[in-house]
Amino acid sequence: MSDMIQKMAQSNVPNVLNEPKTTVKIIKEKNVASNISNSSNRIIESNNIDNSFNEIDDEMMKPSKGKKKFKGPKNVRQRAVVAAFQHAWKGYKNFAWGHDMLKPISKTYHDWFSLGLTLVDALDTMIIMNLEDFYTEARDWVHKNLIFSNKKDVNLFEVTIRVLGGLLSAYHLSNDVMFLQKAADLGTRLLPCFDTNSGVPYSDVNLATLQAHSPRWSPDSSTSEVTTIQLEFRDLSRSTGNPKFEESAAKVSSHVHELEKTEGLVPIFINANTGDFRLYSTITLGARGDSYYEYLLKQWIQTGRTIDYLKEDYLEAINGVQKLLVRRTFKKKLLFIGELLSGGKDFKPKMDHLTCYLPGTLALGVMYGMPKNHMDLAEELLYTCYQTYAYHPTFLAPEISYFNVQDNSQPDIHVKTTDAHNLLRPEFVESLWIMYQITGNTTYQDWGWQVFEAFEKFTKVANGYTSIGNVKSVAKTRPKDIMESFFLGETLKYLYLLFGDDRHELSLKEFVLNSEAHPLPIYTS
Repeated sequence: MSDMIQKMAQSNVPNVLNEPKTTVKIIKEKNVASNISNSSNRIIESNNIDNSFNEIDDEMMKPSKGKKKFKGPKNVRQRAVVAAFQHAWKGYKNFAWGHDMLKPISKTYHDWFSLGLTLVDALDTMIIMNLEDFYTEARDWVHKNLIFSNKKDVNLFEVTIRVLGGLLSAYHLSNDVMFLQKAADLGTRLLPCFDTNSGVPYSDVNLATLQAHSPRWSPDSSTSEVTTIQLEFRDLSRSTGNPKFEESAAKVSSHVHELEKTEGLVPIFINANTGDFRLYSTITLGARGDSYYEYLLKQWIQTGRTIDYLKEDYLEAINGVQKLLVRRTFKKKLLFIGELLSGGKDFKPKMDHLTCYLPGTLALGVMYGMPKNHMDLAEELLYTCYQTYAYHPTFLAPEISYFNVQDNSQPDIHVKTTDAHNLLRPEFVESLWIMYQITGNTTYQDWGWQVFEAFEKFTKVANGYTSIGNVKSVAKTRPKDIMESFFLGETLKYLYLLFGDDRHELSLKEFVLNSEAHPLPIYTS
């Protein structure tokens, strides 16, 4: 372990297994998705779907806990993050209102699914930051303008984590049933994805025609995508009383549980029709593999730690990571997580920034009784993630880093020009927040502040924030003119919570956050 890590305060990790479980009432079944046919060939009239949700019993769908109260910023760092959010929101409102993403330099917008991604992704961030005026205006747009009848294909995974998750989180934090009605409408339109021979969902669906299909570029779905929808679909069932959503998504997890793996590790592609992994595909904790492992743990937590196979699969996978994917650099002995190519035959010393979610997930697992040595792995990997920022003059991490494991003449970290972009991603600050909440170690706050200052210096523009193409030069950052929705939905949210005086204001004992940082309640089963 590095000297810096050794100097850090000893982690005092609470174990919540003996504490009372958070109880959230599971309401009686009420079918809000009765229009879904068993045949994927049937086209359902949009008006019929919309009308079915007008009949929802608001009282039955009322959360058992009431509106969550947040206090707003309490210190200089939190106020700085709120100011950053306000600056980004102003640009979005002026030039991209109701659209998916802001292009702050050209003063226009980019639509991916035409679902107001940035606005919906940011709803719970505004609630947590106590930005009441912003929230009220955004809520009004959702109520009047968010419709799902456009004849446009959408990605099941992306729409689930961003829009469905955002609506459900806003519902639980605000106690506003309108968000649940929208979520039920959307969830119903996503269900045709599961009408496959195996139950493993197709990747895409047209929200108007309800025709689902594999991606246009491949016969297979991404493993992480089909296994990173369960938190949201389960919560939708628990909130509406309709079991269909949870049943469809949970079936995928149980199916993947039965498949043969490599020391618990999964290939990154799976076929929806056969239900089998693609042979010889890459094994990684980065893109297309990452959140499979995250949702094993988080589903187990969400269901009150009652589904044993989720815990077993998670433990087997982390053991596999330690056995097959963990390596150290030649000079400074930095610990990193690499990849296996050709179905596990060849090791590649490459780590995506996406993999920096893992320290937080590991720490969360330890808090819930997983092996304590997982925290050692979490701390060392988080330090390496920090180094991918500190290594560059912008103090921003690239999308992908390569690590030197055998050549004393080369630096420990190498970044290709094509991988040097920064998309304002949240994974590192996500792990910082989780580690800070669990341990109370303020070093994590200081690391996060360094990252925030770098965002302010190198990505802030007149009308918002932009991804950049080159973290290796302060003079030629090559702005990409796009502000991803997750910058407001995740990155700024995590930074705000990280800098809080009350590190438990959004408690990990009460909520489990989905892959897009949307808090969902923990149930008893």
